[in-house]
Amino acid sequence: MAVAMSGGVDSSVAAFLLLKKYQVFGLTMLLGDFERQAVRDAKIICRRLRIPHYTVNLKNEFKKRIIQPFCREYLNGKTPNPCVWCNEKIKFGLLLKRARKLGADYLATGHYARVTREFSIPNSQFSKFVLKKAKDETRDQSYFLYRLKQNQLKRIIFPLGDLTKNEVKRIAAKNNLAIKGQKESREICFIPDNDYRNFLRKFFKKSAVKDSRLCDFCGIKNGPIKDLQSCILGEHRGLPFYTVGQRKGLLSGLNRPFYVIKIDKKNNALIVGREKDLYKKYFSIKDINWLNREKIKKDGKITVKIRYQHPGVLVKFSERILSAKELKAEFKRAQRAVTPGQSAVFYAGEEVLGGGIIVE
Repeated sequence: MAVAMSGGVDSSVAAFLLLKKYQVFGLTMLLGDFERQAVRDAKIICRRLRIPHYTVNLKNEFKKRIIQPFCREYLNGKTPNPCVWCNEKIKFGLLLKRARKLGADYLATGHYARVTREFSIPNSQFSKFVLKKAKDETRDQSYFLYRLKQNQLKRIIFPLGDLTKNEVKRIAAKNNLAIKGQKESREICFIPDNDYRNFLRKFFKKSAVKDSRLCDFCGIKNGPIKDLQSCILGEHRGLPFYTVGQRKGLLSGLNRPFYVIKIDKKNNALIVGREKDLYKKYFSIKDINWLNREKIKKDGKITVKIRYQHPGVLVKFSERILSAKELKAEFKRAQRAVTPGQSAVFYAGEEVLGGGIIVE
C-alpha cells in the first residue's frame, strides 16, 4: 500500500490508520521548489511510523500539465481550478502509476471523500466504483475528484472519508503525527501567499524572456471597463487579473459598487454591472467526465456545485443534451457568479455523478 505523503496531518493519519491492516510505504511528489519542505516533513513522519519513504520527481510534468495550462486559461479570460486537473493527471495519474511500479496495489491519500464498490445485481461479479462525499461535509473534497475514472477509483483508498477533521487532529496529537510549527497548506500549492496575480506577472514575464515568439506577457494589456450598455467607465490592468464576481480593485470614486459580470477576451474588455446582474439561471459545460450518467435520467433530484464552497442547488437537464460534448443545464433558482473555467459537479445525494468545465 502506497500513501501519498505531504507531511501534513491528514496524510500522516491516513498512513497511520492503514498500518493496522497493510504493509505501507510513503510517496511524496516533488512538484517544484515550493514542495521541498513537504518532502522533509514527510520523511520525518515516515521515520516516526517506521515505514519506507520515496520521493517522486514530477516537476517537469507538473509544470507542463498543470502550471502552464493554469496560466494560459487566465490569459484567455477564464478562472481555472488546477487541483481538479492535478488529481486526474498527476496525483491519481502519474503518481498512481509510480506506486504500482513500486509494488503497491493501491494508492491512499488524505482526501476527505469516500469510494465504495457497488454491484449492479446482488451476488454478481459486475460492479462499479462510486465516489461519494465525506462524512465531514465541511471538509468534503469530492468536488476536486470528479474527473477520476473507474480504473483509478478501483486503486484508490481514502482512509479519512468516515472521519471528521477534529477526529483526525485527535489521532495525530495522540500518536505524535503533527510537526510543530507547520503552516496550513496553501489554497493553490504552487502560488506563495495565494497571490495568483503576482504569480501570473512573473510567469508571463519569464515566458517572454525565454521565447519572444511565445511572448505570453504581451497578451496582458490594459483595456476598457464597460458597463452593460457599453459605456466606458475606466481602464483595467489586464484581463488575467480579474474574475467574475470581483468587486475590489475595479473602479473608484463612483456612488455605487460594480462587479465583474463578464470577461470579454475578444475585445480585451471587462464588463461590469450591479450585483443583481451576477445571477444566472442557465449554464453550459464542456470537457465532461461522467461517473454515473444513467442516474441523471432516473433521479429527479440532482444538485450541482459550481465552485468548491458552493452549497449546491437543484438542477435540471433535457434528455436531448445528455450525450452532447457540451451540456446545457438550468438551475432551479438563479445562481451568483457562474464563472467560466471553474468546474460544475453534479450529485445525487452523496454520490458524485460527474461534471465538467463551465463555458458560459
